[in-house]
Formats: sequence, structure tokens, C-alpha cells
Amino acid sequence: MFSKRALRSAIGGSGAALLAATAALIAVTVPSAHAADPPLRDLAAAKGIYMGTALTASEATGASGPIAGAQFGMVTPGNEMKWDTVEPSRGTYNWAPGDSIVNFAQAHNMQVRGHNLVWHSQLPNWLTSGSFSNTELHNILIKHVTDEATHYKGKVVHWDVVNEPFNEDGTFRQDLWYNQLGSSYIADAFTAARAADPGAKLYLNDYNVEGTGPKSDGMYNLVKSLKQQGVPIDGVGFQAHLILGQVPSTLKANLQRFADLGVDVAITELDIRMQTPSDAARLQQQANDYTSVVNACLGVSRCVGITVWGVSDATSWIPGVFPGQGAALLYDDNYQPKPAYTAVRTALGGSTTTTPPTTPPTTPPTTPPTTPPGGGGCAVSYGVNQWNTGFTANLTVKNNGSAPVNGWTLKWTFAPGQTVTQAWNATVTQSGTAATATNLSYNGTIAAGGTVDFGFNANWSGSNPKPTGFTLNGTACTVS
Repeated sequence: MFSKRALRSAIGGSGAALLAATAALIAVTVPSAHAADPPLRDLAAAKGIYMGTALTASEATGASGPIAGAQFGMVTPGNEMKWDTVEPSRGTYNWAPGDSIVNFAQAHNMQVRGHNLVWHSQLPNWLTSGSFSNTELHNILIKHVTDEATHYKGKVVHWDVVNEPFNEDGTFRQDLWYNQLGSSYIADAFTAARAADPGAKLYLNDYNVEGTGPKSDGMYNLVKSLKQQGVPIDGVGFQAHLILGQVPSTLKANLQRFADLGVDVAITELDIRMQTPSDAARLQQQANDYTSVVNACLGVSRCVGITVWGVSDATSWIPGVFPGQGAALLYDDNYQPKPAYTAVRTALGGSTTTTPPTTPPTTPPTTPPTTPPGGGGCAVSYGVNQWNTGFTANLTVKNNGSAPVNGWTLKWTFAPGQTVTQAWNATVTQSGTAATATNLSYNGTIAAGGTVDFGFNANWSGSNPKPTGFTLNGTACTVS
């Protein structure tokens, strides 16, 4: 039986019925690791919440995919719905990456949390380097929000409409949007999203707002103001990128005070990082911390769900951003469930033991690309948005040849101190200063005269020069 806490509007009016009706289907696809116990998604549904995970397109087709499809009822695209992926050129949309996540979700009876419509990061070069009047920038924002929310209308149940608008002291972040448009861009984005998709629940999302303090106070005051103005905000997302042993003691009370404003609340990007290598004591502390977060959500009637930011430690963003730290998720580097998984399952009402799988999931081999660009070669445009010791790079690769490129690999050399931490629309690997990007399943062909876009986040130290040379399937490209 489902608890009296209905799944509410968080996953649609029929969400509880849908999850209950599909429980039998899910049960037959649970990996052998969890055959003796219902998956997390069913345990969560019985408690009136959802259990979700973040997933990139490449992870969906790799070892994370089967676990995600079996264990979680909600999926958040890691990068595939962000601005630089969706609208790499002004007015030209690339829906394939986001559509691939939606297709995965539909194939596994999952719902989709759209992430995100407006953010200060992972913006395309044309937007960050352009000179737009205030009116023009406002119109660009509204058109993008409208077009993306319209494209995914009926397919996305939650949208992170505005992501990370605050500084740590609770003041508004000085970014492209705020500097030109002021804080009104937030209300305008929500209004546009509601007009485009009246059925989706609209969220404000940020990190370091899980406990009470200046930043969460800033968020609280904004939500209160938006509600008073009649702005259509439905919920607040608490990312919860936490540190071992440091779950805020005020987490539950903080969630409740936001809920008291008349909005839903959700844990949207949960991971709990530790110094690595892990050991038994740290893993137990992490299990206790995950229990605390789950219990905090269950203790607030308007907490609608929990999303962990990835399936396995093997693909987590943490080690690339926080050197010497990691092991933050429910599954280890070998895709085995950790004590944290058992703790979450137990907190959701499941059993307290885990039967380890006999073999870990494997990623099917891929065939390396062999088609070089035809006569005319290739061209690479490399744009950078840099801050402190990090940067975002957006690349456009053009096939100047007369024949399509079927399967592509782009190679270049970094300067010392430049290290990729996360990529989208490509698989990017690095050995020393040598970097390699290969296509994903949905963008392996570059038509004659056509282009493909991808990007990555990276750290830098010393200096941050642009690469001076690229090769596409072994052919040198011009660089701009």
C-alpha cells in the first residue's frame, strides 16, 4: 500500500498510480545485486516520494544505464538540456542529446527533471561574447526558455528554471543575466516557462542552501517575494553536494520553512564526498549521512523526492573538481552497491542486507572511427569562459570536406595544468597533456559542410592558453 502521503503534483496527478502499475515490470529488470529487495524507486514510491538520478547520454548507454533504469524513477540529464548544448548557435537548436535522455526515461518508465533553462555557466560563445542591449538580451532569454519548455512539453515533469542565482552571502550572483537585467530575469523566466508548459512544476535550484544561513536566507526571501508577486514558482531544489559528516543539523527545519511558503521542496543533486581512498569507517559515516538526508525529506510532507547526482563513483564529477576527494555516490567504481545504498534502502523501508552481484555491468565495446574528412579538411572553433582556476570550453567542429565523416575523434594538446573534469556531447579523455574527444551515439556523423558541437569543464593552473592545433580522425584542422 502507498502511504497516505500521495505522490502529489511532484510527479503528476497519476504518478502514484503509474509507479504502482509498473512495479511488476520493474521487478523483472532489477539487476542481480538487488533481486531480493524492491528497487529504490518502488520503496520511495511507497513512502510518497520519488528516487532519482542524474545521467548523461554516454552513461545511459554504458554500465550506469541498467542500474539507473532499474533503481530510479526520475532522471535528470547531466548536461543535455543546458543552454550550450541545446542552442549552440543563436536560434539553432540541437534537441538530440536531451531527446536521448527522454527516450531512455520513457523506455524505463521513468520521469524527467529538466535541468536547466537559465544558468550562469555552460553558456554558448555567441551569448557570452555578444554585445546585446538589455531588451535584446531579455528577448533572447524569453525565447530560449519558451522554445525549450515547449519542445519538452508533456515530457518533463519538473524544470529547474533558474539555477544557482546566489552568492554565498545571499546576494545575487553577478552574472550575465543579473548584471544586465537585474533580478527581474528570474520572475520573467518562470513566467515564460509556465506559459510554455502549464503542466510542468517549476523550480528554483541552488547549492549550499541546505542548512540555515545567509545563502539560504537569500533564497528564502526571494521565494517569499516571488510568491507574493504571483510568480508561478512551484518548488525549491536543494542540490545537497555535501561533505562527509557535515549534513546540516538544520536540514529538516530549513526544508520545512520553505515548504511553509507554499512550495514543494526536493533534494536535487545529492552526493556526499570524502577523502579518498575510502575505508570502512568513512563508508559507514557516509551511510549515516545518507540516512539523515532521506529522513529529513521523509519528515517534511512537501518534500517530493531525492535525486542523487550520478549512479557510480566511476563517473562522478567530484574527483575532477575536488582533488583527493570522491567516493560520493551509492555505487562504487566497480558499480557495486555501497553501505550508502543499503542505508538509503533501509531508510525507505527496505531490508538491511545487500547481495553483491556476481559480475559488474560492462560497457559494450565501440568501433573506433575510421572515416577522415574528405578534401577540404576541417575547422575547429574553440571558445572559453574562464574564472579563477576553472574554465568552460565550447567547441564547434566543421567538416569542410565533400563527404560525410562517419564516426569522429578529435585530438589536441593542452598546456600543463589544464585538466578536464566533465564533458558533454562527447567522451573526452586525457593522458598527460594529450586530450581526445570521441562522438556519442547520437552525433557520430558530420555531414559534408556540417558541424558538431561539444564542450567540457576543466581546471587550470599557471596559464590557460587555447590549444593551437587539432586533428579530426588524423587530419589537421584550422583553428579559430
